Amino acid sequence: MDVGGVLVELYGRVPELARGAVEGLDVAALVARPGPDANPIGWLVWHVARVQDHHLSGVMDADQIWVTADWASTFGLDADPSNTGYDHDAAAVERVQPDGADALIGYLDAVSARTASYLAGLTDEDLDRIVDQRWDPPVTLGVRLVSVADDALQHLGQAAYARGLLEE
Repeated sequence: MDVGGVLVELYGRVPELARGAVEGLDVAALVARPGPDANPIGWLVWHVARVQDHHLSGVMDADQIWVTADWASTFGLDADPSNTGYDHDAAAVERVQPDGADALIGYLDAVSARTASYLAGLTDEDLDRIVDQRWDPPVTLGVRLVSVADDALQHLGQAAYARGLLEE
């Protein structure tokens, strides 16, 4: 298997994990906080999609789907390209109000489809390309892709755990 195929396989697991966390839940369950400082399932899945859209758009030198399509309105938000959920306080978390599970999955599916198309064409050499000079050492494409996947899988694990708490 080539590097593009491995990455397509890895990122292809994200939408299915998200579906498992949100399918069948109503809006109240999606925005319910499992604890006073815990992020709700809807916020976690939104954040996964936003980070992937934001970071992959950057390495692809493309506009974010969040900005070019009308996804923000389905979450009660503005199409601010910098709003990925990073460093959200409790009030910012509360402002993420998905219309329902379909909004979460629809946005993530749109992002994931573009990501898969991009990843499928990557070569080993592509992974060494510097994509972010702001860090020491500078971030390569390979490191960025691993970071985004790692963040997604951790947050989807949290969403699955939160769903389990709801179903107790």
